[in-house]
Amino acid sequence: MSFNLQQLSMFTTIVSAGSLGRAASVLDMTQPALSRSIKRLEESVGAPLFERHTKGMHLTALGRALVPHAVSLQREAKQAREELDAIRGLAKGVIKVGVVGSIASLVLPMAVAQVLQKWPNLRVEILEGVWDRLAEGLLTHEIDLALSTPGQETDEISAISNCQWSDRSHIVAALSHPLHRKRNLGLEDTLNERWALTPKGTGPYLHMMETFEARGVAFPEIAVETRSIIVLKSLVARCGFVSWMAEPMYDTERTSGIFDALDISGVDAPRTLTAFRRRQGMLPASALKLLDELRLLTGRLAQR
Repeated sequence: MSFNLQQLSMFTTIVSAGSLGRAASVLDMTQPALSRSIKRLEESVGAPLFERHTKGMHLTALGRALVPHAVSLQREAKQAREELDAIRGLAKGVIKVGVVGSIASLVLPMAVAQVLQKWPNLRVEILEGVWDRLAEGLLTHEIDLALSTPGQETDEISAISNCQWSDRSHIVAALSHPLHRKRNLGLEDTLNERWALTPKGTGPYLHMMETFEARGVAFPEIAVETRSIIVLKSLVARCGFVSWMAEPMYDTERTSGIFDALDISGVDAPRTLTAFRRRQGMLPASALKLLDELRLLTGRLAQR
């Protein structure tokens, strides 16, 4: 069965507006003309899509089933037009990507810089957050790619297996912190410190818990929980807190001599990071360009 994209657009407009009259106003067309178009769409699918009432139009079971497909078909048609226009130099594409904090600090900016150098007409929108926020963004099409730790796949979200890389996490403290001067430092020596960390269930929290459990050390009491990377860094740099961070997240602070990893013997905490996408539909051409650069960049990181 083939669909008329214009009729599908009218269909989804009625669904959003709730009535034929409001939809006709949005589409700047007469009600009879809109009604005839929807009637033709119903004839093509072989059954009514709406139940007509005096107070509006309500979807039938068939209509409800058609909605996500109609939205997807329109979105893919739009992406196809944007890609063709971009090739012809007529339009600017938008890269919509979500990322956890540590990747936002180094890997993503490097990839974005390379993309924009090759494709200066592209524009980038970046959503930073923990995984639950990124997953929501993928499912609502707020973003097209998400960069996070593995193990997040669902029936609707899949990992991109050939775009993975690793980094390491450490306990960090200001260079003036007494623990930097202590010899033979162990995980146990950090238990009585004031800890600041991302909330329970987030990637850094779980990674740190796994590291402490592997060494048989009790998990410390967390004094401050926050999703804000700025707050975490400020607590470490200015207020004497210790925290758990991936190396790229504090690279600027380390090179500036603000805070650095504590030298704790025998603690090795690598983690894997990967890209995610929606299982259904095609990636926009702009997102594919970023993905290509991420693959090149993460390939070089993996060889180090």
